[in-house]
Parts: sequence; structure tokens; C-alpha cells
Amino acid sequence: MHIHQDALVMLNRHIPLRDKLVATHNTLKESLSFIARIAVAIYDPETHLLKTFLHSSENDNPLQNYQSLLDNAPSLKAILEQGHPRVINNMNGLADGKHEHTQRIVKQGYAASYTLPLYNNNEFFGFIFFNSYTADVFNEKVLRELDIFGHLIAMLIINEMSSVNTLVAAVKTTGNITHIRDPETGSHLDRMSRYSRIISRHIADKYALNDDYIEHIFMFAPLHDIGKIGIPDDILLKPGKLSSEEMSIMRTHSGKGAAMIDDLLSNFGLHGNEHVDILRNIAAYHHEAVNGSGYPEGRKGNDIPLEARIVAVADVFDALTSKRPYKEAWDNDRAFATIQNMAGETLDLDCVNALLENRAEVEEIQHLFQEDIYG
Repeated sequence: MHIHQDALVMLNRHIPLRDKLVATHNTLKESLSFIARIAVAIYDPETHLLKTFLHSSENDNPLQNYQSLLDNAPSLKAILEQGHPRVINNMNGLADGKHEHTQRIVKQGYAASYTLPLYNNNEFFGFIFFNSYTADVFNEKVLRELDIFGHLIAMLIINEMSSVNTLVAAVKTTGNITHIRDPETGSHLDRMSRYSRIISRHIADKYALNDDYIEHIFMFAPLHDIGKIGIPDDILLKPGKLSSEEMSIMRTHSGKGAAMIDDLLSNFGLHGNEHVDILRNIAAYHHEAVNGSGYPEGRKGNDIPLEARIVAVADVFDALTSKRPYKEAWDNDRAFATIQNMAGETLDLDCVNALLENRAEVEEIQHLFQEDIYG
């Protein structure tokens, strides 16, 4: 009997998605040693942004925390319009490219690349890039092998995203079944999740945040208040100020949210998702304050998980600039001034500064996700 070692046995293990990508790359290099880097970018159809997500190399990463409108990447957009992958066997001709992402790739020294569009049930969701420092390496034999590995990587990513989407769908379904309505609209969730991503990208260098972490904050931020499903309507929808007793009940939503997440993870078999702690921390601690005056535990400063501090700033800013049953929407000047006054007291200083320094991007999000009569 011959014993064979499975070259991709790492894919069966409970390890982070990026580690699976690295393991896949290492296996690929056994036959195609010139493949220097595999990278994945994912697409947000609502904003038309293409966002860096995963890569298989350590320091060899010219596009960390990068995003661009797909319309600003005509060569990539052409891949979708033409309906087939793109092969560039000699990148010398791109040296004078006008777009930042092209300039970064060329500056890194890549000589050739193969770009494969990724689809899930015929819906485009991103690109996978195979980069080489050697020119003229992508012949038909090589491309056939890369196609197999590309689709394998696509399935790994789809499996990861499906787990997150299942969790999000479960939460939304629970809210609909119970007929409990939060005054916070779907547009609020669209905006604050994207504000969270702005903050995360801005502080990424200081806190060594990778694209994978940032994307999961973006995906999980809308679930920050799922515990409000368990708050009675007469409190949740009250147009005036809450009494001290009502406020005590309202404050239980963070604990309810964390418990609900654990229950959903168990019922849907999603405990294996490597990023569930990000979700749990967001739900449980986004009302903590850096000076210790928040709830549920009165945590201070860095004892509050970073993802909760990020979402807190995004949530407060959008609450200030949104109409509620008990208040009118504030203009941006007033809202920015308010969170600046809260910085270092109740809100994290770095996270507040990140939003203040990206006002143009904030206002673009406000324009894209305006309130309407349907919420």
C-alpha cells in the first residue's frame, strides 16, 4: 500500500482563510515556482468599490488597505465586459500607467500577471490575481493549472462569505418574525458600516490591521444592535427621553445581543468562523466609553476591543446626523464638532480623528445612502 501525503491537507483544518490561501500558494509553487503572489480583491456592488481582501505574501503587498472604484480601473472593468480573464505577460508597457493601483504594481517589480474574475451563482464578486517577477511565463499550460487553483480559492472565499451571510440573514429573519422595529433604518446600517470601514482603513497602519479584519468589521458592524430585538416597543420606539428604569432596560440590549449571537452560532453551526469574536465584541461592547462611563462592564481605554471602539464612533456620528422619533438630524458641522468634543472621553481619539480626516468620503457615503420613506 502506497501512502500519499495530501498536498492541500491544510485546507481541511480549522485555520484562518489567509493561512489557507498561503498553503494553496505554497502547493502551487511546487510546479509553478515563478508565482510570487496571489491576491484577492472583492467587489461592493452598492458603492462599486473594489477592495483588497487577501494576499499570500508577507511584505510583498503593494496594495494593502487599498480600494478603488471599478470605473477607475478600466482594464479590470474590460475583463467583465469581454467575459474572459486577462493575461499580461510583459508589464513594461504599464510603466506610464495613470492609475494608482497600476503604479503600485509596477513599482513592486512584477513583470507578468494573470487576472481571473470571480463569480458566485453568476454574480461577480471580485478578482484573483497571480503575479510573477518573471515575464512571459503565462502560457496555455500554466493558465490551465492556474484556472484550477483560482476556482479552488474562489470556493474557499465563497464558503467563508456564505457563513457570514447566513448569520446576517438569520439576524434579519429573527427581527422580521418578532415584528420588532428599531427606529434605526437600513440606510443607517449602510452608512455606519461604511464609516466603520473608513475608520479601520485610516488607523490600519497604527494598529497593524489587515484587509481581512477590516472587511469583517464592515460586514459585522450592521449587527451591532441586534440585541434591541429583545427590547419592548414602548421603550425602543419611545419619542421622548427614557426614564432611568427604561434606560436600564434599554442598556440590556448589548448583553442580549452577545447572547443572541452565541445562540445563532450554535444553531447554525457557525462557531468555526474565525472572526466571530469580532462580531461578539461589537455587539457586547460598542456602548463602552474610553473613560469607563459606558456599559455593560464599564471598560476603559484599550480594554475595550478595537472593533467596538471603531463601531461606536461610526454609530454615534450617524445617529447624530439622522432623524429619530425624539430628534431632528444634525448637520455635519455640528456632528463633527460633537464627536471631536467626545474624543478621548467617551469615544476613542484615533477613531474620531479618522472620521474627521476623511470628511469627503463620509459625505459621499451620505449621498449614496440617503434616507427615504421606506427606511
